[in-house]
Amino acid sequence: MTDRETNWSALLRAAMAGDGQAYALFLGQITPVLRGIVRARGRTLGVEGQEDVLQEVLIAIHTKRHTWDQTAPLLPWLYAVTRHKIVDAYRRKGSSLHLSIEDFADVLEAETGPDLLAARDSARLIGQLDARSAAIVRAVSLDGHSTAEVGARMEMTEGAVRVALHRAIQKMARLARGLER
Repeated sequence: MTDRETNWSALLRAAMAGDGQAYALFLGQITPVLRGIVRARGRTLGVEGQEDVLQEVLIAIHTKRHTWDQTAPLLPWLYAVTRHKIVDAYRRKGSSLHLSIEDFADVLEAETGPDLLAARDSARLIGQLDARSAAIVRAVSLDGHSTAEVGARMEMTEGAVRVALHRAIQKMARLARGLER
């Protein structure tokens, strides 16, 4: 986590607990950074339009700060609020704007880890397979074993493991699309 993330998260947590000084410090520190983002992404809005958007961003942060999950990183939440307010300004102006996620890649810094939703969904789908198919999918797709290793362990030919794996994955796809129960 960056120093900015750690510092701003701590200040906002303290502010949400009632510390007015922490809130003033938090706003004072985020405003120049958010102003820079608004200026960079809202070039055609003009200086006054950019300041209006910045004020909308700060108001949105103030009124919606309770929606920030205090266990999640703060920076992506702040940048999402800012991005949405910039887009809103362009919509009001009647222009279209595409903001690439790559423009924010250096400031989003999300920690990579397992996708818990994907893991849950995969486990649910694998749980609907017969025991042999489930064991093959787990061994090959999740544990990274080769089809030859799995075949030797399950007393199957490598080709039979590949066919069983293919059929199991097809069944999981049908289950995911709701085409099979």
